[in-house]
Amino acid sequence: MSFLEQLDAIGGRSLNLLQRLLLVNDGTLTDALEAAFLEPIKLVRLSVDVSSADDGPVGLAQDSGLPVMRREILLQGASSLRNFVFAQSWIALNRLPAPMRSDLVESGKPIGRLWSEYRLETAKQVLRFWREPAGKLSIHFGCGLDAILLARSYRVLQHGAPLMVISEYFPADLALQGDVKRIFARS
Repeated sequence: MSFLEQLDAIGGRSLNLLQRLLLVNDGTLTDALEAAFLEPIKLVRLSVDVSSADDGPVGLAQDSGLPVMRREILLQGASSLRNFVFAQSWIALNRLPAPMRSDLVESGKPIGRLWSEYRLETAKQVLRFWREPAGKLSIHFGCGLDAILLARSYRVLQHGAPLMVISEYFPADLALQGDVKRIFARS
């Protein structure tokens, strides 16, 4: 299914430009947020757990018993302290270089920046887009339980083997606060 078909399935034509770009972005989300909001983005680690592949998602295709890291983070504005994204990642640890595995646990670097730092040649495969009520994630975005979040899930591949399955959530009302209108008004 094409990006437009996937966007249409969730009412994507009613989304603003930033929301659509964040959903289909296949680069580093942290860089896209910094460019959009002109603010450094920092990672806030909420949890990191390592368990067996039996606990991971089917899309990771990891053999039973091998280690899988589940990591939950926020991408937050360094100055504003505004949470832009909540992300949950499932990572096949045995498929990553050892130093990167350590950095995932110990550093405050987002995964996309680590891909670049370790020069991992990866491809992203979007699995789906959706909307859902914020529920328990509302605490991270300062919104009500019924506020709508936009979400996407994708698989990160290296040489055809799945490295990670990542789901990212952001507020459906995320906007650039008039920047787009101002840019087009100058044209």
